[in-house]
Amino acid sequence: MNCQLVLIHGRAQEHKNAADLKQEWLTTFERGLANAGLSLPISHSEIHFPYYGQTLFDLVDGASEEAAAQVVVRGRTSADTARREFIASVVEEVRQVSNIDDASIDAVLARGVKEKGVLQWEWVQAALAAIDLHVPSASAASIALATNDVYQYLRNPGISGVIDSGVRKAIQANVPTVVVAHSLGTVVAYNLLRRDGEELKWKIPLFVTLGSPLAVTAIHQSLRPIRFPSCVTHWFNASDPLDIVALHPLDQERFAVEPAIENMLDVKNATTNHHGISGYLDNPNVARRIYDALKAASNT
Repeated sequence: MNCQLVLIHGRAQEHKNAADLKQEWLTTFERGLANAGLSLPISHSEIHFPYYGQTLFDLVDGASEEAAAQVVVRGRTSADTARREFIASVVEEVRQVSNIDDASIDAVLARGVKEKGVLQWEWVQAALAAIDLHVPSASAASIALATNDVYQYLRNPGISGVIDSGVRKAIQANVPTVVVAHSLGTVVAYNLLRRDGEELKWKIPLFVTLGSPLAVTAIHQSLRPIRFPSCVTHWFNASDPLDIVALHPLDQERFAVEPAIENMLDVKNATTNHHGISGYLDNPNVARRIYDALKAASNT
């Protein structure tokens, strides 16, 4: 039986050609396969790459990352209160996991963050600045923007509708399909597989999440009730311990589902922020897991 591979990207993919971006993923995946002594087991025509990067970019009107992050945390109107609180809760969780104490934030405040007026919330501003100072692999702007993108996907039906529609079309009914998702894409994929998979007759022998923020408190609380997608046979999650987006493993303490998710928590992601997709797909163990599932599905 034919099987398919669906790749679901994360944020910061704007102004890119979908075919070129798909090829970047495949080139990295094939490098990971070669590192494991393997080769791509299916044709490129059976690999699908739903693209929604421009939709997310347009949320911040094309502003630079630093400028967009300032707008996101500051908020344009009082209606942004819920969004700011969501972002602030994620920033606080990152601060705690990164062991940044109050004294470190006070030191930032003492340097005049409040007077700069970059963000309305001095504490959030200072926490982001402290993360930049004390966590070499982290970017405060990226954390703020990634959190905003997740929030918009979870709370804005206009945004989630566009994204969900594109991803939904990439998965065919009754066709064994391995789904590989990265970063924000893991939130999109999980939400769709859990909600629509059974009704749409999806058959997912393996769901792979890479650099996933699903276990961040504000995110998994927004997705409750948490449950294992009934259309999925096995769920494999991989992360680098220095990946600040993948703040927690998807284990029974932070993301309790049955059957339990298999976690590989020792990936050495060689990208600058330890979060880039290339640093996950070129890992031979990750590549082999995807390969094995595709081969098994092809032989059924």
